[in-house]
Amino acid sequence: MASEMVEANGRRTVATISRQSLHGEIVTRLRDMIIEGDLQPGERIYETQLGEELGVSRTPLREALKFLASEGLVELVPSRGAVVKRFSAKDVEDMLIVLRSLEMLAGRIACEVASDEGIARLRSLHDAMVKHYKAAERLEYYKVNQQIHTGIVALANNAPLAEVHGLLQSRVKRIRFIGHEGAERWAGAVAEHETIIAALEARDAETLARELDTHLANGWERVKSVV
Repeated sequence: MASEMVEANGRRTVATISRQSLHGEIVTRLRDMIIEGDLQPGERIYETQLGEELGVSRTPLREALKFLASEGLVELVPSRGAVVKRFSAKDVEDMLIVLRSLEMLAGRIACEVASDEGIARLRSLHDAMVKHYKAAERLEYYKVNQQIHTGIVALANNAPLAEVHGLLQSRVKRIRFIGHEGAERWAGAVAEHETIIAALEARDAETLARELDTHLANGWERVKSVV
């Protein structure tokens, strides 16, 4: 956000927003709109209308859409422009199967190589996520939830593993968000996360891998009827 400054002559001016900062803000806003369903799968994105709604020009908006296309959330279609990516049920199931394997592997490695400080950071994120759950703050909960999954992979300190995981993680953002719809589903996901963090803290590699496997398998069960 732009901040105010006072010049030597006492006149108040407003600091400009950097191009990089603007790009990040637009990307975050559009990503949230896709995750929360304000922009639906298969929906065409009208740049002029959306730019007016966001209060930005078409150039930075187009740059943001190109970035989201690189994440797999948007398709750039000739003659149609940008369209929110639609995945088939098989696409989603296939990606979640690979994510399960990647996170199970990352969990096993993390139990061996992660620092105590790194694991403690994951516990802090988990506690923050639970607070969002108790406050019924779904989007905030979801974002911390994803930080935890990414964080487990990061603890493995394996760049190729993190790269592939990050690519797939970005493509199923909307799917993983809707997996928390409904009180029973959401409560179940939170309980699963508690067992995951406990296994990580105990450095119990096999239990952690098993709990991640169960959690992500249940994630598919929670969303398969709506994809």
